[in-house]
Amino acid sequence: MIINGYAYPSISPQILAWWLERITWVSSFSYGFNEKGDLINLADENIVEAAKRYNVRPMMVLAPLDENGAFNDNMAVAVFNDPAARDNLINNIEANIRNKGMGGVDFDFEYLSGEYAGAYVDLVRDTRLRLSPQGYLTTVALAPKTSASQQGVLYEGHDYGGMSEAADYCLIMTYEWGYTFGEPLPVSPIANVRKVVEYALSEIPANKILMGMNNYGYDWTLPFVKGESRAEKLGNYQAAARAEYYGVPVEFDEDAMAPFFRYTDTAGREHIVWFENERSWQERLALVDEFGLAGISIWNIMNIFYGGI
Repeated sequence: MIINGYAYPSISPQILAWWLERITWVSSFSYGFNEKGDLINLADENIVEAAKRYNVRPMMVLAPLDENGAFNDNMAVAVFNDPAARDNLINNIEANIRNKGMGGVDFDFEYLSGEYAGAYVDLVRDTRLRLSPQGYLTTVALAPKTSASQQGVLYEGHDYGGMSEAADYCLIMTYEWGYTFGEPLPVSPIANVRKVVEYALSEIPANKILMGMNNYGYDWTLPFVKGESRAEKLGNYQAAARAEYYGVPVEFDEDAMAPFFRYTDTAGREHIVWFENERSWQERLALVDEFGLAGISIWNIMNIFYGGI
């Protein structure tokens, strides 16, 4: 089973080493680019060199990040509309992989308008045609869709069928149903994950799919107020430690297959926390076996989590 883990260069050497004993690829998040197709470099040499020592494939993640590190889809649109910039971007991806001794590129273009779905497929396909003969991989992270016609800016720019042909592997982001600005929900309820995987299998061969796994949870202060509430992101062990600190039991939702707990803070405010534990991870890993998927992709490996892998 392939196990990919996303990491920021700020990862501690100890945590990185722990994960490198357990994963197959490590993906550095994230390189950006400008409207001319020039890369915005990522100082990820610590990840790349450590990966080589553990015989793990280091991957560069490419996202439409600007000079300030902010997502800016105008960069992607500019490159799609300029053949010279597009070719320059592919050249720069190849050069970076060669110069740093990396193993490939993972495309992560999110919130892309549906009118550019075809151009995105073409970019991934042409990059793969350049890289594949040299032994490099081209992968793509895809939003968790349940149908080809799914509406919404998160989904419309991602063509599962097209990416199935264009990329070596498709990393399906099966998480974030519960998220920072959303209602208190499990991050990856298993019924939702299953629906996404079943749709993905209708468009993509099982041996090209890596199912997403979240290595984190969220703490919501109640009551939730739409447009105002903001959940706190927690590592899974941090969440479990918080339950212990407040002396409250961790419960398990049998429908979502996810752990949660409620507590009252020192200011008298009620909270609910949804996170992951070994049981919830095992339930999701069982889907990989059930459907014969290529493996999993973990967002992210900045914290240690045993999880049964």
